[in-house]
Amino acid sequence: MASRKKSAFAWPFAPRDIGTNRDTNLLKLVAMIAMVFDHTGKMFFPHYNIMRIIGRLAFPLFAYCIAVGCVYSRNRLKYLSRIVLVGLISQPFYAVALAHTSAKMYAIRFADNPLGAVFNFYLQSWGTPNIMYTLAFGLLLIWSIRDKQLACTAALMLLVWKLQGSINYGWQGVALIVLFYLFISRWWMSLPVVLAFMVWWGMKGNSYELFGLRFGIQMFAVLALPLIYIPTYSKLKINKWVFYLFYPGHLIGIMLIQFALALGK
Repeated sequence: MASRKKSAFAWPFAPRDIGTNRDTNLLKLVAMIAMVFDHTGKMFFPHYNIMRIIGRLAFPLFAYCIAVGCVYSRNRLKYLSRIVLVGLISQPFYAVALAHTSAKMYAIRFADNPLGAVFNFYLQSWGTPNIMYTLAFGLLLIWSIRDKQLACTAALMLLVWKLQGSINYGWQGVALIVLFYLFISRWWMSLPVVLAFMVWWGMKGNSYELFGLRFGIQMFAVLALPLIYIPTYSKLKINKWVFYLFYPGHLIGIMLIQFALALGK
């Protein structure tokens, strides 16, 4: 019996190599520092816009590192479960530390029903989900594309569009993760596509002006692109759990500072 001929068409969206910067430990470190600037600027120094501008570097770097992880990760379930676990742990700290609380979170008094109050507080804190929610959607979309499960891809895209109002960085954040992945082995294709998308995204707003052109704060995210497309060789080695635990850790730190400042008044 003649063997079935293999298709000559190679699926282009299952890259096995990285044509952009592979020094992801350095990029994650920069992203964490930028994130601290962003969050502390929002909560403690709202008049210093430079801190929020520096903070715009964080998400593109994390989005890119997720795309790289999708190329290298051998155990998808573990990769996704780590992201989800950190998101589940971080959510109440995220809501309190970054002022995303609501009256519904305190609807049940702890003194009256301790268990019910804790459960309600946690459940209602998801009114504004943390960034791990966005990263998880990016992972799922990438894997559906990689495996040519296009029906699943379409369903996920519709879900992201439906939930975009409650997704950190909206559908644009999820799309950026996917764009980094799709062209990750060819920097010369990736750079113009990603740059064009990020500039379009940054044009939504009019808080800043340069040469008569008005744009939003998200435009400053393009400053992360040199770090992504110019190779670095820091040889920095940091345990992966440091990056995962840093997220809830820095939120708890911000929350404790807020409590200390409140007690000091």
